[in-house]
Amino acid sequence: MAAAEAIADWLHAGLSENDRASFVGTGGTSPGPVYDLLATLPLPWEQISVTLSDERWVPPTAPDSNARQLRERLLTGEAAAARFIPLWSDAPTAEDAAEAAEMALEDLFPADVILLGMGEDGHIASLFPGSPVLEEGLDPFGGSLVIAVPTGDPAPTVERISLTLHALKQSFLTIVLIRGEAKRRIIEERDGLPIHALFRASDMPVRVIWSP
Repeated sequence: MAAAEAIADWLHAGLSENDRASFVGTGGTSPGPVYDLLATLPLPWEQISVTLSDERWVPPTAPDSNARQLRERLLTGEAAAARFIPLWSDAPTAEDAAEAAEMALEDLFPADVILLGMGEDGHIASLFPGSPVLEEGLDPFGGSLVIAVPTGDPAPTVERISLTLHALKQSFLTIVLIRGEAKRRIIEERDGLPIHALFRASDMPVRVIWSP
């Protein structure tokens, strides 16, 4: 509820100053209940653009598609009126899809709200430690908003499309939703991981919402 209400409040704030507001969601299991609640809150969804922080290179009908989760749990009822900009497309390759998403998202940043999760390796979006594209993805001044992420060991197991740190740092409110002691220790006791790069690079403070 804290995350859903904060997102709604900042979208309302954005719409008080502009004709449109933008929300960047995330995949995984943690945000599902947030989406369920957010979809029930009174917002002028027809004025809100929605996209994702990252996506698996799978069709939007696949069970592990982040877009599928967003459509089933957030973009329902009145919230279905939101403008959804997917990262996946029927382009020949993930690289081509990333280029297409880059053009589609050009007018979305700075975002009003970004919701992120974090893996137990400290990754955010699909910016994984050890990835061959991590340096490009974590360049806060890089030119790209979106990159293709190849498979790797141990992750990811399928190609992905991800926003870069250059995009993720451009938000009026960023919420990181985490659960469990292990992830709390990553936040409080470690350094040098993608999540910490976000803390340093963000133009505005990052709010961490944690539960046991």
